[in-house]
Amino acid sequence: LRPNLAGPVFVLASLEVGNALLLLSGLSFLGLGAQPPAAEWGSMVSMGAVNFDRWWVGLFPGLAILSAVLAFNFIGDALRDALDPRTAKALRD
Repeated sequence: LRPNLAGPVFVLASLEVGNALLLLSGLSFLGLGAQPPAAEWGSMVSMGAVNFDRWWVGLFPGLAILSAVLAFNFIGDALRDALDPRTAKALRD
């Protein structure tokens, strides 16, 4: 039972990291995260939304959030492909 459970747990954990990043970024964007001396991506995007003349202040943290969430989702997808025997068999056929 335990070896069959390891694959889905790893996949779900990697996907949930992306969800947690989005949740924390959203909360800090709304001002409910860490306070301003602490650097969080959501608060950086929030500061960029105020400063339209300096567009890069919000753009680069937003791109960092996007790339991190996509990276964890791709890792989860690759883990699913590698650890699911039915998917591996379908890919070989």
